[in-house]
Amino acid sequence: MHLVSIIIPCYNHAKFLPDALQSVIEQDCENWECIVVNDGSTDNTEEIACLWSNKDTRFKYFYKDNGGLSSARNFGIAKSKSEYILTLDSDDKFDKTFISKALKVINDDPKIGIVSCWGKRFVGNTYYDIFKPNGKNIEDFLFQNAAIGNSMFRKKCWIEAGGYDENMKKGYEDWEFYLRISKLGWNTVIIQEPLFFYRQHKTSLRTEALNKFDKEIRLYIFTKHKDLYIKYFDQTVENLLTIIDLNRRNELKRINSIDFKLGNFILRPFRFIKNSIK
Repeated sequence: MHLVSIIIPCYNHAKFLPDALQSVIEQDCENWECIVVNDGSTDNTEEIACLWSNKDTRFKYFYKDNGGLSSARNFGIAKSKSEYILTLDSDDKFDKTFISKALKVINDDPKIGIVSCWGKRFVGNTYYDIFKPNGKNIEDFLFQNAAIGNSMFRKKCWIEAGGYDENMKKGYEDWEFYLRISKLGWNTVIIQEPLFFYRQHKTSLRTEALNKFDKEIRLYIFTKHKDLYIKYFDQTVENLLTIIDLNRRNELKRINSIDFKLGNFILRPFRFIKNSIK
């Protein structure tokens, strides 16, 4: 079976790292190397990573100055020996069958550049909803990430696309990376099983991106790939109108809600007094 290079960037997530590494060592495919990139952590990431690399030489540890997730991934991939890359964030996990199943898929068709899967969100030991990305080609990636952020892809794709964008330090760098790969004509396959486990917590970059920087990052992506959105102008307009309609419906629901009407009823006397004083 082909060698797979697993790249795990870690920045101050030492407490989660053992779970990620355990999910690697439990893979039913044993022909892998796992490159842990310490992206300038100030916790005991180095101690944890070296403990594992001393137990199993398939684990390799590297330190670099902090540069963000994209920089750490690019650093690790540059050190890798395989033609197949699998990224894994240090706070997440894969099912033990993911690598073997992904290899089977990617070897079936030379046009497949990315293999992803369904995922489950978890907090502690409790697992919640299954999320089901449905990416296949460029059109699926235009307005959202249609694959799991941690997926298997050909190293050739990484080279052709120019690696992860190291200017993107606030999130969605995986979406933009897949967009560039798809732009080059590569296809994506989603394994329709929940084989990836996403840990939800306050310091997750994905959670922060969604809560704080969504508009800013989307503007960056749309501007960077302006030619693409001009090419798919009809789909872009339809997406924009759908968002406007959704926002309008949500606003109407808010206005018609009992809480909103009750609030207006309670405040009405105070508004009357305020207006009378003027």
